[in-house]
Amino acid sequence: MDRIDRNILAALQSDGRLSITELAERVGLSLSPCHRRVKALEQSGVIRGYHAQLDPGALGYNFTALVFVTLRDGDRQAVNAFEEAVKQVPQITLAQRLFGDPDYLLHVTTRDLPAFQQLYDEKLSGMAGVQRLTSTLVMKTVIQDRPLLLGQD
Repeated sequence: MDRIDRNILAALQSDGRLSITELAERVGLSLSPCHRRVKALEQSGVIRGYHAQLDPGALGYNFTALVFVTLRDGDRQAVNAFEEAVKQVPQITLAQRLFGDPDYLLHVTTRDLPAFQQLYDEKLSGMAGVQRLTSTLVMKTVIQDRPLLLGQD
């Protein structure tokens, strides 16, 4: 990956709706080479996809909680069962497996506290293999979906 590829990625992170023509102009390439590079970045998996960022509050989802999950057992079967159960809960917007204790961090978004409590009581606490759940409420989101810095570690 060279400087031009990094510039393409930076431009697309800022505005994923850029046309190939607009993108080519921004990175200083002609249309065909720019298109080839974007396709190569997509095929290699560097670009995983394109999506619209939605404002949860504007859609009535005003409550976010972080739920830390500790499993009873750490064997492959328990992990797979839990991860499959997590995939079935649409209110979980991000699920991350962690090293150490706890085992998972879940980002949960609901309309309000009663909706979260119902989800917690009816689904989260009964998920396969769960030993302990610990929740904390998000007061404010300071940074969200920050673009990756490319080539600057």
